[in-house]
Amino acid sequence: MVDDDEDSRRLLAHLLERKGYSVVLADGGPAALSTLEKTEVDVVVLDVMMPIMDGFAVCRELKKSQATSTVPVILLTARDDMETRATGMKLGVSDFLAKPVNKEELYVRIRTQLEGRQRARDLEKAQKRVESL
Repeated sequence: MVDDDEDSRRLLAHLLERKGYSVVLADGGPAALSTLEKTEVDVVVLDVMMPIMDGFAVCRELKKSQATSTVPVILLTARDDMETRATGMKLGVSDFLAKPVNKEELYVRIRTQLEGRQRARDLEKAQKRVESL
């Protein structure tokens, strides 16, 4: 969960932890990139408008790195417009959430990304088994 607004981070973390998810928090782009070098995550929820390094810049860096290029990114934005969405799609964003976040929508979008990530892992394992035959 990457957001420069502490209240937003805490609220979303609380909602996700109530559903049994482990949440790692970062207060901005540089902190997120540093954390992701050391910690494997399954989904990144990323605010667009942050100082120093906006969400688009963070996403660009995540997609450049082999370690994080396949991690789904859900872009969290108060600017829910076509330009923001188009930029996000060009950068490989998996999904979008508009602020203020509806908790049921948050749960569905997180679950969908986790299921997709698990299917990709299962496919990769099956391919490796086939290749080893």
